[in-house]
Amino acid sequence: MIDQAPNPLLHLGFDLPFDRIRPEHVQPAVRELLAEAEAAIAAIATRGAAPTYESTLEALEKTTERLELAMTVVGHLESVASTPALREAYNAVLPEVSAFYARIPLNDGLWNALRSLAETDEAGALDPARKRFLDKTLADFRRHGAELDPAGKARLEALSRELAEVTSRFSQNVVDASGAFELMVDDRARLAGLPDSAVAAAEEAARAKGAKGFRFTLHAPSYVPAMTYLEDGELRERIWRAFDSRATSGDFDNRPLVGKILELRREKARLLGYQDFADLVLEDRMAQSGANARAFVRDLRERTEPFYVNENDALLGFRREEDGQGAKAIQPWELAYWAEKQRRARYDFDEEELRPYFPLPSVIEGLFAVVNRLYGIRVEERRDVPVWHPDVRSYSILDADGSLLCAFYADLHPRDEKRGGAWMNGLVTGLHRAGAKAPHLGLICANFTPPSAGKPALLTHREVETLFHEFGHLLHHALSRPEIRSLGGTNVAWDFVELPSQIMENWCWERDALDLFARHHETGARIPEALFEKMIRARTYRAANAMMRQLGFAEVDLAMHTDFEPKAGRDVMAFARGILQAHTPAPLPESSAMIASFGHLFASGVGYAAGYYSYKWAEVLDADAFSRFREEGLFNPDVGRAFREEILARGDSAEPAMLFRSFRGREPSLDALLARSGLLPVAG
Repeated sequence: MIDQAPNPLLHLGFDLPFDRIRPEHVQPAVRELLAEAEAAIAAIATRGAAPTYESTLEALEKTTERLELAMTVVGHLESVASTPALREAYNAVLPEVSAFYARIPLNDGLWNALRSLAETDEAGALDPARKRFLDKTLADFRRHGAELDPAGKARLEALSRELAEVTSRFSQNVVDASGAFELMVDDRARLAGLPDSAVAAAEEAARAKGAKGFRFTLHAPSYVPAMTYLEDGELRERIWRAFDSRATSGDFDNRPLVGKILELRREKARLLGYQDFADLVLEDRMAQSGANARAFVRDLRERTEPFYVNENDALLGFRREEDGQGAKAIQPWELAYWAEKQRRARYDFDEEELRPYFPLPSVIEGLFAVVNRLYGIRVEERRDVPVWHPDVRSYSILDADGSLLCAFYADLHPRDEKRGGAWMNGLVTGLHRAGAKAPHLGLICANFTPPSAGKPALLTHREVETLFHEFGHLLHHALSRPEIRSLGGTNVAWDFVELPSQIMENWCWERDALDLFARHHETGARIPEALFEKMIRARTYRAANAMMRQLGFAEVDLAMHTDFEPKAGRDVMAFARGILQAHTPAPLPESSAMIASFGHLFASGVGYAAGYYSYKWAEVLDADAFSRFREEGLFNPDVGRAFREEILARGDSAEPAMLFRSFRGREPSLDALLARSGLLPVAG
């Protein structure tokens, strides 16, 4: 019997029908939406009348809205509920969609209409947001090949299509390689040192697979405790090597894909007249060029390095105190283990002591209480909403007057068919025009410690920070008031986009905020003062190593996209390993190939490629911005209102540097970040 039901991807409303979307819906829906968008663009490009803002820019933005939502939904499902059939369908349409988007700025009729609009009296009288949209669109068209000759345009379209295919395959290989690994341990005695919560989780993971014993995977809730606490060095080494060499063998080997992606990106940049991919990507970001980004990274590294050397000397000295002066240099799979032992000895602090105080339901309630105090908003759970997995929850964000600002989904635990990490996606951007305001729709995903042994999910403090971080991104989307969809929410420069997320992490370290939600899951007691003080004292423990790790990722990213010549016969894994070694205290083995699973850089056409430095750039902004809350009141409603109005609500309606100055009253300073990290030299 033929299914006569309408294709849900062609009828996407606000509450998305995640429970009805099937792999067989993808290709017919996307191809119909592609044809619809192509026809709409052709109508703009061939319109004979004099161009107006409404007939060109506004019309252009509407042409891709339905296609973009459908592809976002399908791409999301492929990342959280992947099946072979869905992956096949997604892979079939992705090159076509990528080629379509690549063709938009190459359309001569469209480019001529936009240039003609820019010369009209109407363009000269546009309000600031519309003028910014026009200027950014013209620059974006140039940066994407509008002024190339026909042969150049054809090659650029082919490059975009191939990049989409290769980066999608890279991402899928990481998911598959991560899911393929498991380490089964039969002997409970080999788990000495591992916290009871991690032992229970490993036992639950084995039971879920119909096995006895203890199952370890490369998902963070399994991997991190194993590397931090397992006394059995052989087990730690096996897990570390598997994690560090993910996607480097068999059907999931990403090593040739990394070189290919770099080659395609370099060719694309040169075709468009840029020296390298970093300059192409960063032209419209706060850093503006690869050289400026590298100077920023170099400056932070120089300030950090003396502290980094001292930390590593101290850790090796600590090991030799414990194991004797003949103890060998610390290996990569020993770093987290010995660092945790040193932290316990120095601060009498074990992060596992905090876990009972962070049951996920209470953390979520506390997060909502914090943003209520800061921004006057209220978050409530939505019931009976279609979702993609039973674990998923949905919520509404309401303004002080009760109006709906945003709805969102939360998918917070790992599954084998779900990619790792944590992220936020905007799904629907509601426009605010002529006094009317439409709500937004978004989602947050993570891979937090799941419930086990009859207990709620008990999070680490780092997982709490991650939840606050992703919710900060969501607030940027939810509290945006865009008149223009392309300038709304998180559609900002990538070295600014992490400011709203990273600033939220600060409240996870404040007693007044923690007391809103950090309660023991059995007794309801708040974190004891002595434990809180130890946590604060240990905050900057090995902060220089944490800084250098991130700077290493930033430097290897920039170096690969500026210095590395893909066709020169060099081994990109060895090239990257050499840079990372300079930022890593333990000797990396020749098999080390973490960039083969570095999705930030290689899982999409651009993503964080040449932009990983953005995390540290935005951390400078967040530390400085948060210092205003520290100065004027942690929950000061006036400061919260200012951050909401000057940063969150504005999206990309003005230059990010101007938005920061509006909130902070001055240019940002590195000192707040260095002080927070304990990396300012002591005077005298």
